[in-house]
Amino acid sequence: MFAADRCVMYHSSWEWDMSEIRYDALRTLSSVPVERTAKNGNQKLSSIFGEKVFNLIAMKEYLAEGVYQKMADAIQRNARIDVETAENVAKGLKKWATDLGATHYTHWFQPLTGSTAEKHDSFFKPSLDITVQGMENLSAAELIQLEPDASSFPHGGLRSTDKARGYTVWDPSSYAFIMETENSKTLYIPAVYISYTGESLDFKTPLLKSCEVLNRAATAVCHYFDSSVNNVIATLGWEQEYFIVDAGLYKARPDLMITGRTLFGGKPARNQQLEDHYFASIPERIQTFMADFEKESYRLGIPLRTRHNEVAPGQYECAPMFEELNMANDHNLLLMDVMSRVAARHGLAVLFHEKPFAGVNGSGKHNNWSIATDRGKNLLSPGENPGSNLYFLTFFINVIKAVNEYGDMLRAGVATLGNEHRLGANEAPPAIISVFTGSQLETVLSTFKSVGLAASSSLGRDIIDLGVPRIPEAEKDATDRNRTSPFPFTGNKFEFRAVGSSQNNAQALTILNTMVAQQLADFKRDVDVRIGQGEDQHDALIAVLQGYIADSERIIFNGDGNSAEWAEEARKRGLKNAVSTPDALKALISNQARTIFSSNGIMNDAELTARYNVQLEQYVKKMDIEVRVCEEMVRTHILPAAFDYVRKLSDNYDGLHRMGLTKAADKVKAETELVISHVERTRELLEDLSKELDAVHHLTSLEEEAAQYSARIKPYLDAIRLEADHLERLVDDNLWKLPKYRELLFIR
Repeated sequence: MFAADRCVMYHSSWEWDMSEIRYDALRTLSSVPVERTAKNGNQKLSSIFGEKVFNLIAMKEYLAEGVYQKMADAIQRNARIDVETAENVAKGLKKWATDLGATHYTHWFQPLTGSTAEKHDSFFKPSLDITVQGMENLSAAELIQLEPDASSFPHGGLRSTDKARGYTVWDPSSYAFIMETENSKTLYIPAVYISYTGESLDFKTPLLKSCEVLNRAATAVCHYFDSSVNNVIATLGWEQEYFIVDAGLYKARPDLMITGRTLFGGKPARNQQLEDHYFASIPERIQTFMADFEKESYRLGIPLRTRHNEVAPGQYECAPMFEELNMANDHNLLLMDVMSRVAARHGLAVLFHEKPFAGVNGSGKHNNWSIATDRGKNLLSPGENPGSNLYFLTFFINVIKAVNEYGDMLRAGVATLGNEHRLGANEAPPAIISVFTGSQLETVLSTFKSVGLAASSSLGRDIIDLGVPRIPEAEKDATDRNRTSPFPFTGNKFEFRAVGSSQNNAQALTILNTMVAQQLADFKRDVDVRIGQGEDQHDALIAVLQGYIADSERIIFNGDGNSAEWAEEARKRGLKNAVSTPDALKALISNQARTIFSSNGIMNDAELTARYNVQLEQYVKKMDIEVRVCEEMVRTHILPAAFDYVRKLSDNYDGLHRMGLTKAADKVKAETELVISHVERTRELLEDLSKELDAVHHLTSLEEEAAQYSARIKPYLDAIRLEADHLERLVDDNLWKLPKYRELLFIR
C-alpha cells in the first residue's frame, strides 16, 4: 500500500472538526483600529503622578501632624508603628480611599507562587441596630493584620492542610494605593505573609529582613569614613522586557496561553538578523498601549522613564527611575499587573515569559542595584579618581568578593524553567556567574592590589570628535557595556542581568543583599582585627582590600560570556556552570546558604528548605504542563494538519498519475513520503515520551523527579518540536491551524 494511503486510512478513522481560529484571528486583526483616547491625553505627567497613592503628600493632608511624623519615620528611618498610631492611620487611610471612590480594601502580598495575591473586603459594615444603616470603616486591627489560608499557597512543607492559619501583616514602608477597574476601586495595602508560627511564606518578608541586615553592615563600614551616616539603603532600578502579541493570535496558540511560551514554531525567514527592530519606530498600536499603561503607572506612583523596541521583533522594554529597593520591587510587580490589564483593553497580550519564542532574544529583568547613605551618597559611585577613592573601593571590592564567595547562591536566585531556556542564548548572560568591571577599573584594581591608592587614577573619559563642526563632541564612558555578563558594573551600580523577566525580583535581591551584608560584616571584622593589633586604620583598610582582590580575581571576566572559550576558562577557574534549574537550586540548601541566612536572621533552615521544595515542585509541575500541552497540540493540531496535507497530496498524485505525468507524480510521492516520515517519527517520539514520563512519575523523590524532567523529558520535547517544525515548513499553509512566528512576531 502506498504510504499516503496508510495516512489517509488513519485519518479517515478520526473525526476532526478543526476550527478556523488562526484565520479568524488574522481576519479580525486586519480590521482592528488603533484605540485613540482623548481622556487626559495632553496632561502633564507630573500633574497625575501618585494621585492614587497614599504617599507622604496624601498623608500630610489626611493625618494629624504627629501621626504623619510617625509614618514618615517608619518609612524613612524604619521606626516601629504602635497600635494607637495605626488606629489614626487607618481612619485617615479609609477617608482618603473613600474620598477617591474606593469601596473595598485588600492586603496585597507576594506568596511563593511568584505573583501577587489579594482578597477584597468591603469598607461597609452593617449595623446590628436595624434602625441604623451602617457605615464604612477600617480599623487598626484590619489595617495591620488579616488572615488568608496558609495551606492553600505553596509552602514547601511548612504547613499542612490541617494547620491552615496564616497572616498578612501591613508593610508601612511601601505606600498603599488604589487599583481601579471599570466598575470598582479597591484600596491595596502592601503586606508581608507569614505562617501561624511566624515563618515567612512570601518573598517580601526575607527581602525586608535582608535590607535591614545590609543597612546595619554597610552603615558600620561607612563609619570608617563618615561617622554621621545613620542608615544605608539598597536601591533598585529594574528594566522590564516583554513581548506583545495580538490577543486573537495569542488565543489561537494553546501553548502560549497555558505555558507562556511557544512549544512549536519554526523561525521565519526574517527574524532579528537584520538588527532593525532595536530602538526602531514603535508601531502606533503598541505606542498607544504603552501610553495607556504608563499613565496608569504614573497615577500609581511608578516613576517610568523609558520605553523602546528591544532586539527581537515584537519585544519591548520599559524602565523607571531607581527607588528604594522594597518600593521598587513592589512597583515592578504592580506594573506587570497593570500592563496585563491594559493590554486586554487594547486587544493585546503581554508575554513576560523569559523565552516565548525560540531562536530570538529572550526577555530579562535587569536589576540595577546600588547602595546609598542617608546623606545622599551613592557608595558605588567611583568619582573622578577611583584609584584614590578608598570609600568607593571599599564597597566596590567587597561586592566583587561577595560574588566570588556566594556566586552559586546568586545563580540559584534566578533559577527557573523559563530562565533555563534563556540563559546563554541570543545575547543573554550565561549560567556562569562572573563580574564585568571594564578594562579601566580592572586596571585600577590591579594597581591598587600592587601599590595601594594611586595619586592619579582618573577614569580619563575620552572625547569623541567626529570632525563635523556642527555636531557636539561626545564623551566616552569609562567602561563599555557587556550584554553577556550576568553581573556587570555599569558606572555607579551593578546590573544583575541574569534575572528573568517573569520573576519576582525579591528572591535574587534577598540573596544579593544578604551575601553583601555578610561580606561587609566579615570585612569589618578583618579590619578591626588589624586595628586591634596596632595597625593604622587607613593601612588596615588597604591591606584587607588588597587581599580581597587577590582572592577574587577569578570572578572578574571582561570578555564574551557566551563563548565556548569562556566556558572552558571558567571551569579551570573553578566557577560552576549550573545550566539546569534543579542543579542550580541546590545552592539554596547548601551549608553556606544555611549559615549566612540563619546567622543573619533572614531565613531559618525550615524556611530555606521550603523555598527549595517549592521551586523544585514548580519546575516539575510546569514541565508536566508543557508535556501535556505538547501531546495535546501534536494530536489535535499538528498531526491532523499533516494528515489533511497527505490526503491532498494523495489526490494530486492520483490525478497526475492518471494523466500520465509520471515525473510530476513521483515528485508529489517524494513530498508525501517526506511528510509521512516526520509524522511517524513524531508518533514514535510521543510513545517514547509517554514511557519516560511514566517512569519519572514513579519516582518518590522530588529532587530525582526534577532532575529526570531536566535530563530526560526536556530532550523529548525538543525532539518532538524539531519534527513538528519540519511539518510546519512542509504542510500547506491553508491547512496549518496554529499562528506562525511570522504572524506572532510581525503582525501588529
